[in-house]
Amino acid sequence: MLNKLAASELVLNEDGSVYHLNLLPEDIADKIILVGDPDRVAKVSKYFDKVEIKKNKREFYTHTGTLRGERITVMSTGIGTENIDIVMNELDALVNIDLKNKEFKTEHKSLELFRMGTCGSVNPDVQVDNMLVTQNVVGLDGLMHFYQDYDFENEFSKNFLEKFPYAKIKPMLYFADWAEEIADYYKDAKYHGNTATFPGFYAPQGRQLRLKAVDDKFLETLNDLGITNFEMETSAIYALSKLLGHKAITVNNVIANRRRGEFSADHHASEQNLITWVLDRIIK
Repeated sequence: MLNKLAASELVLNEDGSVYHLNLLPEDIADKIILVGDPDRVAKVSKYFDKVEIKKNKREFYTHTGTLRGERITVMSTGIGTENIDIVMNELDALVNIDLKNKEFKTEHKSLELFRMGTCGSVNPDVQVDNMLVTQNVVGLDGLMHFYQDYDFENEFSKNFLEKFPYAKIKPMLYFADWAEEIADYYKDAKYHGNTATFPGFYAPQGRQLRLKAVDDKFLETLNDLGITNFEMETSAIYALSKLLGHKAITVNNVIANRRRGEFSADHHASEQNLITWVLDRIIK
């Protein structure tokens, strides 16, 4: 059949689970919280009324259970969009591919994906220890240029591209935005903004140790182009969700303001506040 996948394309473990996530279709809920740090998974699932699934492989840890009568999953992705590429494709395979026969299902299933993380802000007016929801995102890592059918443009992306001054980086850019259908979950967040997803922690985020970044004013320039904050995963989550037909939204707790040189006085308490804030809104 035309939709039959070769073993080299959809790699499975001996028990039939998807290769990297080590999960079977019944192991996940329709609502999935995505966190970067594997240690954060247990910090989230401790609030569940019941945890029925605990699985892990490499940096990908998954707990599935119930909260207030609703099934929910929390999963760690590790750092970076290259890991998100794995997570998104394998999550989609769990719900939209018949793993046993390696064939596409005729009926599409859409997941609700909630990235929950921390970020730094480039906007001097943004206060630390507050929630910031990503409406628009620009990826500076180039991932989506490997996908044939991805094409996204809106007013934010057109304005950003027109004014972006770094010629060597410009060909890597791609854009996406939130799933507006689920934006109401976070309508009371203090901030809604535009996020830059970077492919690294040091020079891409303007840090300079022994190596110099492309521009001492890189973060300030991004803020001038409408960027509110930065992190390392959202662009791939949003863009791949659009291609695959899922709904995604990111909320980050701002733990640093790079323009003001501020860092959260207690980022552990800030993280705890983020977890309860998200759970209270996505599970009523």
